[in-house]
Amino acid sequence: MNAPGSALSRLARRPWLLAAVLLALLAAWLLSGLLVPHPREVDQPAPAARVAPPTPVQVARLVAEPIERTVTLSGRTAPARTVELKAETSGRVVAVGAARGSRVESRALLLRLDAGDRVARLAQARAELRQRELEYDGQTRLKPQGYISDARLAESLAQLEKARAEVKRAELDVERMQLRAPFAGALQDRLVEVGDYVSPGTPVATFVDDRRLAVAGSVAEGQASLVRAGLAGTAHLASGQVVPGRLRYVAPVADEATRTFAVELEIPNPRGELPVGVTADIELPVGRVSAHRLSPALLTLDDAGVVGVKIQAAGDRVKFVPATVVRTAPDGVWITGLPDPAPVIVGGQGFVRDGDRVAVTLAPAEASPAVASSAVPEARP
Repeated sequence: MNAPGSALSRLARRPWLLAAVLLALLAAWLLSGLLVPHPREVDQPAPAARVAPPTPVQVARLVAEPIERTVTLSGRTAPARTVELKAETSGRVVAVGAARGSRVESRALLLRLDAGDRVARLAQARAELRQRELEYDGQTRLKPQGYISDARLAESLAQLEKARAEVKRAELDVERMQLRAPFAGALQDRLVEVGDYVSPGTPVATFVDDRRLAVAGSVAEGQASLVRAGLAGTAHLASGQVVPGRLRYVAPVADEATRTFAVELEIPNPRGELPVGVTADIELPVGRVSAHRLSPALLTLDDAGVVGVKIQAAGDRVKFVPATVVRTAPDGVWITGLPDPAPVIVGGQGFVRDGDRVAVTLAPAEASPAVASSAVPEARP
């Protein structure tokens, strides 16, 4: 009966022992909470992650068709040739033969200079030439008899050739009094009027070849390998006229600033009915290719800026497929790069991204594949 009391009395006489016992009891209590989990933590299940439902979309299965691939460029019409005419002799303008803007034939008179003494100098040169010819003929007949030395005969021949050159120079001087059209075309501008004095090298007129036009444009470096000189094409003018032509020039080196190659399509204009200096679109057929037709509204960009189309992939997932536009038409665009047939998302494509799950309904068979709708269709049950 006294044993518990005696134990307590012994602890009372030793306080350090009492503190050690209390500390051990406290540690045991704390460890019991760590080693034995709370019933709620063990028994309560973790909440299940919510799965987003698939997005309803509408899909049209498009089949590729063979088409003529075209390269389309923008440009402007210009004369096939433009020349600046300059005076080749000096003199005063005494007459004009064509008004500005008029169309003339080759060698037509554009203006005439004052003759002055040119005609008289030409007559003098011809008379001197006749004299030198007679002298040379006479000395040639005397040469076999030994009356004329070789040196004398050679001198006579030199005088004859000099006289011939003087006649030619006088004839050219008379001919250059009249400025004529170098080819059939139009007088774009005349820089002198009657009474003006000109000297050799003075610009007097601008003449253009408007019987043929050149539609100048530029082709991107990615399409440069598809075009070549001699390729047939078509020019669609801003005036509404459509004219066939042929590619006459492709630059061998790209422009350093734009990285494009200059091209020129030559088109006929025999009656001068086509306007010059207006905008025009050039269409160049470059071969047949298999392509899909769809609405431009279905084209989209990925994060890298690549043009493409969203299609239905395996597992009803969205897949972005890069595409290349090879032709444009009023009823849509033709693209390459898609599988054939191509399950293109034509409804709700604006609400899904690459890799998203979708609930697919087929587009009506009578609906045109070139028509796209951004509305979300009803999901198929």
